[in-house]
Amino acid sequence: MILILGVSPIIAPTAGSYIITYFGWHAIFIILMILAVLLLIAVATGLPESKQPDPAYSLQPSVILRSFWIVLQQPQFFIYAITGAISSAGLFAYLAGSPYVFMNMFSTTEQQYGGIFALIATGLITSSQLNNQLLKKYSSQQIVQLALTVQTITGIVLFSATALGWLHLYSTIALIFVYLSCQGFNFPNASALSMAPFTKHAGSASALMGAIQMGMGALASAAVGLFTPHNALPLTGVMCACVVLAWILLFFSTRKIAFAAKPVDVDEQALDMMEKY
Repeated sequence: MILILGVSPIIAPTAGSYIITYFGWHAIFIILMILAVLLLIAVATGLPESKQPDPAYSLQPSVILRSFWIVLQQPQFFIYAITGAISSAGLFAYLAGSPYVFMNMFSTTEQQYGGIFALIATGLITSSQLNNQLLKKYSSQQIVQLALTVQTITGIVLFSATALGWLHLYSTIALIFVYLSCQGFNFPNASALSMAPFTKHAGSASALMGAIQMGMGALASAAVGLFTPHNALPLTGVMCACVVLAWILLFFSTRKIAFAAKPVDVDEQALDMMEKY
């Protein structure tokens, strides 16, 4: 699931660049409409309902917020959800700033830009699959710590080399390839670790984790857009800042949490609150 969620934002621009080149920008919206219709048909015909409505659950904002508050009180969730979200925000910064860097600064064509996206996507896909094999020998904590350290070093080198004017097209691609390949190790394990304190019915934790990730990604994209892009510094600076902040949070906070903490059933606590209120 994490592989699909992580790779889709990278593959989409590659496909979009070829669609625009051969069919024009209007075709994008036609294809989106076709995909939406196909998804609707697939859900209606091929996705059976496996659970009946449960009147015990409430969608009242106060109940939902209380559930989120219970989730946030778990240090392991907070640390790894924020760490994973901040580090993955570098991906969203890349999506926001890379068109200018590659097509304006390095004068690549739309097709070449799509090919660069495809190349970088292979790194993320490969690392996501390699992560499954590494988990047979190493813990998620060990993988996250090593991958985030490598990603942080890469981010610092990327920003420093950009500031000094040392980068060209191929070195930029290589460094971003390594940077985003680390995300194939970081995000799946950080997500698993953030969800680990909860047993069944961890929907509140999952929803909150997704909201945090999208929120951090939006902030990173906006941060890139705040600066006039005369060079690659806004892009590489935000990418570097994301992983440095994530590294600091991870290595200075994980010492204070106990991974063997008793799991908490958030939904049962939320239901108890519903009964009280």
